[in-house]
Amino acid sequence: MIRLTTSAAAAALIFAIAGTAVAAPAKKADGPVATQATAPRPAAANLPPVTHGPPIANMCVYADERAIGTSSVGKAAATRMQQLRAQVSAELQAEQTALQTDISAFNAKRATLSPEQLQAQGQPLQQRAQALDAKAAQRQRELEATGADALQQIHQRVDGILRTIYQQRGCSILLNGESVYLANPAMDVTEGVVAQLNTAMPSISFDRKTLPAQQAQ
Repeated sequence: MIRLTTSAAAAALIFAIAGTAVAAPAKKADGPVATQATAPRPAAANLPPVTHGPPIANMCVYADERAIGTSSVGKAAATRMQQLRAQVSAELQAEQTALQTDISAFNAKRATLSPEQLQAQGQPLQQRAQALDAKAAQRQRELEATGADALQQIHQRVDGILRTIYQQRGCSILLNGESVYLANPAMDVTEGVVAQLNTAMPSISFDRKTLPAQQAQ
């Protein structure tokens, strides 16, 4: 997501000169649409291999983040989200560049303008800056909704697979693999889920969701 700080600051400067204060819009969060974010652990250096105790009967472990991230459909969803983010970035960058060009032209001649002319010519630039900021926030919400919807579709398929494996393995309890520091691999059903998911749902296709614009507060 592109930040609008530069153009917003320029718009604020314009209206400080014209006698109208304009607050710069807040920065928007960058980066991919995160559905399950965890802080990476520091790399282990020269640690000896772990010798596990015997697997605990009827206790199973499943790491959902790893399953989705390594599955074919998870990788397809991540690639599609990158494409959609690039499209949004290009859209907003083009508008930001055009706005900055007009702001620069306005600033170049502002010394020759009367207060009335400053107000008349600067007001549309302020409105464009505010509209661009609103559009950036709107696109961010749409990307977040798009990613959440794609993940929900994948989880609907995973849930059925996981329930089947849970019963086939005779599990009595299923632990969250992201919350377990170490476990005997024989108790881990994650790879089995990935294998079945790759067959049942090898890919996914979707476009950016369109959400209704939020009303200004």
